Amino acid sequence: MIRFLCRCLGLLLLAAGFVGIVYDGARSIANNAVLVTSVSDVAVALMKDRAASLQAMAEGGQPTLWKLLGLPFTLSPAAPIALVLGLVLLWLGQPPRTGIGTSFRP
Repeated sequence: MIRFLCRCLGLLLLAAGFVGIVYDGARSIANNAVLVTSVSDVAVALMKDRAASLQAMAEGGQPTLWKLLGLPFTLSPAAPIALVLGLVLLWLGQPPRTGIGTSFRP
């Protein structure tokens, strides 16, 4: 069940990454400049009011941790992160390999 969930989420994230690449490419061609959608832009689009409160909560709890890990993550491009996370989930959800010397006959 967990493998199935990992594979489904991995495929969804892989598809979202490709859609993000196409979206960023179309925006870049239309504006004659390279435009990249960041993770914070996606979070604001999906969560609207909650994104600002989550950021304030993260900054209030550990400001140095937010500056070292949170801020660079939110400013990074969303499409490559979705692609990499999707590939990792697909890798985790793959069926186990058969061992050497096992019989396939019933």
